[in-house]
Amino acid sequence: MPIDENIAGYSDLAFKSAIVVYVLVFVLLLVQYATAYTRRAEEREPALVGAGAGVPGRVERPAARPLGERFGNMAFAVLFVGLASHIVSIVLRGFATHRFPLGNMYEFVTMATGTAVLLGVILLRDQRYRGMWSFLLVPVLILMFLAGTVLYAGAAPVVPALKSYWLPIHVTVVSIGSGVFLVSGVASLLFLLRLRQPAGSESDTVLGAIARRLPDARALDRLAYRTTIIGFPIFGTGIILGAIWAESAWGRFWGWDPKETVSFIAWVIYAAYLHARATSGWRETKAAWINIAGFVAMLFNLFIINIVVSGLHSYAGLN
Repeated sequence: MPIDENIAGYSDLAFKSAIVVYVLVFVLLLVQYATAYTRRAEEREPALVGAGAGVPGRVERPAARPLGERFGNMAFAVLFVGLASHIVSIVLRGFATHRFPLGNMYEFVTMATGTAVLLGVILLRDQRYRGMWSFLLVPVLILMFLAGTVLYAGAAPVVPALKSYWLPIHVTVVSIGSGVFLVSGVASLLFLLRLRQPAGSESDTVLGAIARRLPDARALDRLAYRTTIIGFPIFGTGIILGAIWAESAWGRFWGWDPKETVSFIAWVIYAAYLHARATSGWRETKAAWINIAGFVAMLFNLFIINIVVSGLHSYAGLN
């Protein structure tokens, strides 16, 4: 069936709109951080205690909600608009191409980042976790920007090798696992940052103010661990499904293709993280660094292997 260019155009517009909305959310969160930092500095200044207290006829007004909290609530509300636009762009790309929208790197990154934001909405909805959102949006925005520029591929049919019912099964599972690992990697990075600024610290640096707005280190560590527990079997299942597809397409389950090899290495690194996280003496910083190494391996697999290294999985869709 021919490509529907009108729907494809609406899909691209929804994708660009999602980026704009995410940037707006990021700006609102930055204002929240700046307001909280300024407010803390003002609280450290000497203040007149009890000024005006006991004056006849004086009406005490209830304390207003902090300005930073209001900006944070606005950011979280606007975030849903961005996520909705993000999902619409994926759905419309599928309708435009009459196939599952995972045929090139642009579509893969769109799905993976959408998964990360959706998982963030589910896991970070609690007020105490909202300080993570600005840090989660940074890699999401970077990846979406690259997807919309360097990695962009127009709506088109997939290459003959990808015309299989295994495409939506294998690639969807892998992209969802990648999105989950993105959240896990950010959580481990913030965990290491939080350890450098422990609870109760009175550092006046900007970095200290940012760290104080994060959840406590143990909460971040638990979040990284739980999300990895979710992503590990999903990504492992994707590797197994890919091997089954390889057997039907190429006549062998495993051929040590660069994409297969690095995917397996990343999976092993995450297995090492889960083991280290449960091992005394490795539970904190050492395990976190292993988790970050797994995320770096995922990025290496996505960009270097897909773009630079030639192999049987060279379906990036780049010109």
